[in-house]
Amino acid sequence: MIVKTDESKFDKMKYGRGKVATSKRVFGRSTRRRFVEWAQNEIAVVPDFHKRILFSDEAHSWLNGYVNKQNCRIWSEANPQVYVETPLHPEKLTVWCALWAGGILLQKR
Repeated sequence: MIVKTDESKFDKMKYGRGKVATSKRVFGRSTRRRFVEWAQNEIAVVPDFHKRILFSDEAHSWLNGYVNKQNCRIWSEANPQVYVETPLHPEKLTVWCALWAGGILLQKR
């Protein structure tokens, strides 16, 4: 049973509702400049330094068609109010890939 009142305790206390958000830390110019100076120094000292750099990333794909609602937006003239039941822990495929001077490294989990 849901009881609806005109004012909740939070409304009476004048609290605002909010959501915790995460963000990436943004580094200033000095940090980026130090990194560039370090990389230039490494290139001067180690001739094949660029061959030792590895770029990597991973991606998750759910096998039941699930889409992460945080990364997906649906644009429509009407608000569909669609709810889809999904399992608590659906099966997923994780793919990790890295690129470097020696080629491509690939791993599926």
